[in-house]
Amino acid sequence: MRKFPMIAALALTASAGAIGSLTPTATAAPTGGVHAAHSCATAKAGYAACDALHLVNANGQNVGSAGQIQPMAAAKGRKVRPAAISGKTPSDIQSAYKLSGLKSGGKTVAIVDAYGYPNAERDLGVYRSQFGLSSCTKANGCLTVMSQTGSTTSLPRTDVGWSQEQALDLDAVSAACPDCKIVLVQAKSASFADLGAAVNQAAKTAGVVAISNSYGGGDAPDSTYGSYYNHPGIAVTASTGDNGYQGASYPASSHYVTAVGGTSLTTASNARGWSESAWSGAGSGCSTANQAPAGQNSAVTHCTGRAMADVSAVADPNTGLAVYAPTSSTSSSWAQYGGTSLSSPLVASVYALSGNTAGYANTLPYSNPSALFDVTTGSNGTNQYWSQAGTGWDGPTGLGTPNGTAAF
Repeated sequence: MRKFPMIAALALTASAGAIGSLTPTATAAPTGGVHAAHSCATAKAGYAACDALHLVNANGQNVGSAGQIQPMAAAKGRKVRPAAISGKTPSDIQSAYKLSGLKSGGKTVAIVDAYGYPNAERDLGVYRSQFGLSSCTKANGCLTVMSQTGSTTSLPRTDVGWSQEQALDLDAVSAACPDCKIVLVQAKSASFADLGAAVNQAAKTAGVVAISNSYGGGDAPDSTYGSYYNHPGIAVTASTGDNGYQGASYPASSHYVTAVGGTSLTTASNARGWSESAWSGAGSGCSTANQAPAGQNSAVTHCTGRAMADVSAVADPNTGLAVYAPTSSTSSSWAQYGGTSLSSPLVASVYALSGNTAGYANTLPYSNPSALFDVTTGSNGTNQYWSQAGTGWDGPTGLGTPNGTAAF
């Protein structure tokens, strides 16, 4: 057995959007100038990064994986020609994860992010109309937008990068669980104190059964921040990050949450109709600060403490979700999004569909791992234990991806 390496990143260093920032930082380009851009920029220690990535070209325009420019919304509420929009659709997500026809009975998924997004309801309406989903508005009680204090009228000021994150989260929940109600809780800043206060607000909001957190920083102890994420009876999910095997990321490294890694998802001529491999950007690693959740076996994870991920879903932006998201404080367009910011709300939605969030929900998949799609190919680095996908648990994809709701 290899010796456990010390993870040095105990400070909560991360990327987060500066107020009104429109300049994304970019990851390495795959081909033809198409590359994944981070929605949120770097911030100081004690703050979080959102994990949203979207495909752009060399001019910063939203494009599909083949480089095609993505459209704005059609005029007068008309739908855009489907072939013009690149990325997975709700039908794709439901097919890939065997969710088609499942209903939550109107259960509520909460999304926690930082800063304001004034056009959240408008943009969500464009997305849901395009794909034939039922209306989800404030007026019909499907959508609620509130601050970390619970106010629905006094909301934080706008940040375009974090607004993009919120659009991704709203559309991901809609794709996986069209009948779920959604509560969007906006922290006044990307500090862990404010984001944590927003999680607590989400947890005390009536009807919430799952809370998605698509952000993270370096490893940190639950003794400092765990009270924000310790909500038995509610499935709290968190993204593992988009930088591959770099060590643990909080809050995904918390003992109390379901750490959600990432895959690449493509169609295939097999019985499932889809194929998945570990996404090279999916975060993984061992916490030096927190205990493993019940069911996680150190003989398998080779971590002395908490290992991430627990489970996973699509996160590769090159195989990501079609999203209608802001390009400025007033304008929006279609784009293709990924990052573990996509996988976290997808898994939160599966918990809502399962109707089973008793106790600590992150222990449930360990009780029935055979009910997941095991991801056995791909890697996010060179480490034997924490980077290579394989049979059973592995770092980038955890125990696997949803196969219906049986594992949840």
